[in-house]
Amino acid sequence: MTIMTGYEIFWPLLAHVALVYGLYALLGARRAKMVRAGNAKSNYRENRSEPAESLAVKNCLANQFELPVLFYACCILLYVTAADNIVAVGLAWLFVALRYAHAAVHVSSNDLRYRSPLFAAGYLTLAGMWLWLAAWMVMG
Repeated sequence: MTIMTGYEIFWPLLAHVALVYGLYALLGARRAKMVRAGNAKSNYRENRSEPAESLAVKNCLANQFELPVLFYACCILLYVTAADNIVAVGLAWLFVALRYAHAAVHVSSNDLRYRSPLFAAGYLTLAGMWLWLAAWMVMG
C-alpha cells in the first residue's frame, strides 16, 4: 500500500466545497431572475412559495449538507490516521465526481432515473471509504 506524502485527500474535499459555492451562486442567480420577472417576492426568509426553478437548487444545496458531512469527517479521519493513500484518495475523487453528476441532474431535469443511481453510487463509494478507514485501523 502506497502512503501519500501530502494533502491529497483534501483536494476532493475542496472540490466539493467548490460545488457548494457554485450551487449558492446558482441559487442566487435563479432567485434574482424570478424576482426580476415578478414570479417571486424578494423575501425568501420563510420559503413558503419558492418557485420551482430555484426550489430544485435549494433542495440540491440542502442535500450537500447531508451525506457529504460524513465525507468530510471521513477525509479528516483518513488523514489523521495516515490512511489517506491512493485507494482512499481515489474513492474520495469518485465520491465528489458522483456528487457533481447528482447535482447536475438535480438542478436540471431532476430525473430520478438518473439521480437515484448517482446518489446510490455515491452512497456506496462513501461506504467504501469508511470501510477502508476501518480496515486500516484494524490492520494498522
